[in-house]
Amino acid sequence: MAQWTSAVGATQLARLLNSQQDRPAGPGTRRPPAYRALADGVRLLVLEGRVPVAARLPAERELALALSVSRTTVAAAYEALRTEGFLESRRGAGSWTAVPAGNPLPARGLEPLPPEALGSMIDLGTAALPAPEPWLTRAVQGALEELPPYAHTHGDYPAGLPALRAMIAERYTARGIPTMPEQIMVTTGAMGAIDAICHLFGGRGERIAVESPSYANILQLMREAGARLVPVAMAEGLTGWDLDRWRQVLREAAPRIAYVVADFHNPTGALADEDQRRRLVEAARSAGTVLVVDETMSELYLEPGLEMPRRVCGFDPAGSTVITVGSASKAFWAGMRIGWVRAAPDVIRSLVAARAYADLGTPVLEQLAVNWLFSTGGWEQAVEVRRGQARENRDALVAAVRRELPDWEFEVPQGGLTLWVRTGGLSGSRLAEAGERVGVRVPSGPRFGVDGAFEGYVRLPFTVGGAVAEEAATRLAAAARLVTTGAPGGGEPPRTFVA
Repeated sequence: MAQWTSAVGATQLARLLNSQQDRPAGPGTRRPPAYRALADGVRLLVLEGRVPVAARLPAERELALALSVSRTTVAAAYEALRTEGFLESRRGAGSWTAVPAGNPLPARGLEPLPPEALGSMIDLGTAALPAPEPWLTRAVQGALEELPPYAHTHGDYPAGLPALRAMIAERYTARGIPTMPEQIMVTTGAMGAIDAICHLFGGRGERIAVESPSYANILQLMREAGARLVPVAMAEGLTGWDLDRWRQVLREAAPRIAYVVADFHNPTGALADEDQRRRLVEAARSAGTVLVVDETMSELYLEPGLEMPRRVCGFDPAGSTVITVGSASKAFWAGMRIGWVRAAPDVIRSLVAARAYADLGTPVLEQLAVNWLFSTGGWEQAVEVRRGQARENRDALVAAVRRELPDWEFEVPQGGLTLWVRTGGLSGSRLAEAGERVGVRVPSGPRFGVDGAFEGYVRLPFTVGGAVAEEAATRLAAAARLVTTGAPGGGEPPRTFVA
């Protein structure tokens, strides 16, 4: 019986390998032999999760033809991978990817670093801040006081607690977007909301248009749902969406769903202006595409006095085109797994009906805690503190990276939690691997793209500040030296660093 569970074609593997860009070798720097470079490239793809474990690789002759190299080069690369534990082979069954004993399986998303590893590793993988206190404790205490009447019920509220649905609807109405509680469903985080929407509208094989780059975990969620992702390139810098590209994709590909982050886009930090929002809604309506708008970053504007554009759903008064997703996870705390969907009442009813076969409902205590925050003003106070933390972290990280890595290029966003950095020609995948060796965890650009795009980028979140941000930049510089020359610039192991 074959040991592989999927297959990677020669053309696909060649495209992924060719997307790996390295800085040109400097004076006195030797390039590795062709077979070694090929083996390293395949190993990185496995470690990144872009080629799955137990994926059958193409035959030596097929890959040699696709890469325009000799079969001997491919054979030597495969042998090196077998020796290192990244490839297994059996006569008649071919060769398939593996990971050496003791190595963790590669993650396709951005799983948080285990708490026990935080002492020696600076985690730039997760764009989330620690809980804001004392508001978290107060919210939980307030929720416990409100809990007794609910404890006498079955506790299943597939659409969410009526009080919280009404409160969320009231908040939209206060922003000039009339909303009824019947237009709200409470979910288990924004991921739960988008998963429900994808299963309702985007069945297996359906096209979903996505920004390129986009949020890695959402892209992986859609892939695992069987969607066919259609990338739409972002405009340069922080200018937001390229509407000509969006109109073309919506017209020609006719995707069932389009997923966008209009407010401090993850990972670029771009903020779409009102004209872009209006025109995208019009284009989606004309194409018959459901526009799913992720607002999880909308309250994290970091510049005092910044005038935020109108919500995207404000340009869809009939409610027939836009579905909005919100969450407490980014603005308040990732551990508060409360999200919500705003949509037309018939869409909400369909989502609620489908939920009977998923998770039945969201935890009551957490819903009561968020409702307490919304109803007492605690939310606004906590989010204001979050903005201050993120602003200070952003400024510290920007200064440290500019000092330690002057060749890296980026624009400083006005909000959100992420910095999208062009790494001066270095491979983001190789930087991520080298970072693990020197004590800094950073996600590479390809995690945020489709089919190997953005190899020359990394995403840096505003989750550390002060001395930790300076140390993170120092370790990133050491990782860059490892990638460029193979030398870390110092033989000391990473210091234990308590944030």
